[in-house]
Amino acid sequence: MLREVFRGKFVAALKQAFRDGQLRFEGDLKLLAQRKIFAAWLRPLYRKDWIVYLKPPFGGPQFVLQYLGRYTHRVAISNHRLVSFADGQVTFRWRDSAHNNEQKLLPLPLDEFLRRFLLHVLPKGFVRIRHFGFLANRRRATTLPLCFQLLGAEPPTEQEVSSTDDAGPLPRCPKCGGPMKVIERSTADEIQLRSPPLVTAAA
Repeated sequence: MLREVFRGKFVAALKQAFRDGQLRFEGDLKLLAQRKIFAAWLRPLYRKDWIVYLKPPFGGPQFVLQYLGRYTHRVAISNHRLVSFADGQVTFRWRDSAHNNEQKLLPLPLDEFLRRFLLHVLPKGFVRIRHFGFLANRRRATTLPLCFQLLGAEPPTEQEVSSTDDAGPLPRCPKCGGPMKVIERSTADEIQLRSPPLVTAAA
């Protein structure tokens, strides 16, 4: 079976890495540096049932970031799905997975649209992404330079770490076609406290 082949090759690669001195054991794992103890540690791995999950590989780092970004930086609904706002109703596109992912239009009253949208706003004190390890906020200033040093890489310049405002062309207004730019960001509390805008003012 595939999992047995994978298990055998993985353990064999661990043995080879140990013989070549490519493994480093620190802290509580220092005892594994001894050949007999390491061999005893490896032996039970052959008796475990490994679970192997395979899928086609990504096309490169850019595709990995795009895949993860859809889950970590997405909003409740993206701008390109919004079709129109008229007569107190918001119309947007949605994908019907029960019918071959067919795209359909759904009109909703403004209050109901806002209610559904706010269900995706995190409560106060919750964060969408929590970094840990060498990316933790407390240690990032010291650990990231160390990572670049150990990898023999140059840290990114200020131009490479540019703001999201300069990441690409500005989105266009669906009404007039002019460029749209963020001029204000509201917190979750501010959004919940605000009443829905008047139809005449929003249109």
